[in-house]
Amino acid sequence: MKIGVPKEIKNNENRVGMTPAGVYELVKNGHTVYVQSTAGDGSGFFDDDYLSVGANLVPDIETVYELAEMIVKVKEPIAQEYPLIKPGQILFTYFHFASSMELTQAMIESKAVCIAYETVEDTDGTLPLLTPMSEVAGRMAIQQGAKYLEKPIKGRGVLLGGVPGVPPGKVLVLGAGVVGIQAAKMAAGLGAHVTILDINMKRLRHVNDVMPSHVVTEYSSEYNIRRHIKNHDLIVGGVLIKGGKAPKLITREMLKEMRPGTVLVDVAVDQGGCFETTRATTHEDPTYIIDDIVHYCVANMPGAVPYTSTLALTNVTLPYVLKLANLGYETACAKNPELAKGLNIVGGEIVYEEIKEFFEANV
Repeated sequence: MKIGVPKEIKNNENRVGMTPAGVYELVKNGHTVYVQSTAGDGSGFFDDDYLSVGANLVPDIETVYELAEMIVKVKEPIAQEYPLIKPGQILFTYFHFASSMELTQAMIESKAVCIAYETVEDTDGTLPLLTPMSEVAGRMAIQQGAKYLEKPIKGRGVLLGGVPGVPPGKVLVLGAGVVGIQAAKMAAGLGAHVTILDINMKRLRHVNDVMPSHVVTEYSSEYNIRRHIKNHDLIVGGVLIKGGKAPKLITREMLKEMRPGTVLVDVAVDQGGCFETTRATTHEDPTYIIDDIVHYCVANMPGAVPYTSTLALTNVTLPYVLKLANLGYETACAKNPELAKGLNIVGGEIVYEEIKEFFEANV
């Protein structure tokens, strides 16, 4: 198969869809890989690294799309890529269709085969291609939240870990999935007091078992959320609905119950966000303020640490890329039910139920 790795062109996205190690495996299996020149520079992988493992370097993104039967990338195609996509071409990347009608419509019209990292699902219900980026984003949520609590950036002026004689900051984590657990782990490591909410008691029991005593679990309800937002300094939203829009757990009017300078970090922004006031931002301009509450809603948080993120992502995507390349998407999906769940749009038809419901509700 002919596989293309374009340079990511989303704002401040420095990750790349394939490392030289991944290209090496594909070439070893008899495939041809076209890598756009400088595609890996932002992640610390350079043209010579790709050439040394048998990649074919091409000068521009148009050539990558023209030559490739399958495109492997990180983020969803943006508007200037839409015309480059060919009918029947396989696109293997993050899509998050539920957050963009424009993207959904464009991919339907392209008649491409859209396989989404975020809906590939193991038999135990876990999302193996979303997990590593959720781990990165969960940890980054605390790193960024701690920074934006600083007064020069209009935060409350709170040091999360506190100091002797001064109590630590308080972190509220909504959701005890991968994002929430990683956020709680980082916040606890800094010495903050952490409260983590979820409606899944099994997850809360797991958190209780593995976290230190200053991480407290509670059942998630609107009553408990309203109670905690009044005295927590940093609030992390990490709730995921597979393939669907995230629930709005904090409304606009609830901002008035928070202390000025409270920081909200919405890790669910790719799925529409779990705060009513969420709107996607970029690393270039990451925050905005509503009712004196600082919002950090960067849609590609792991793109700020591209070396770590690219390695973590390709560790898990490469086995699936090899299956798709070796067998073709139809046979690969027939033999691998977990990969079949990644099929979102095929030949102009939405084949993933939650996305179909979203699309039909918004047409």
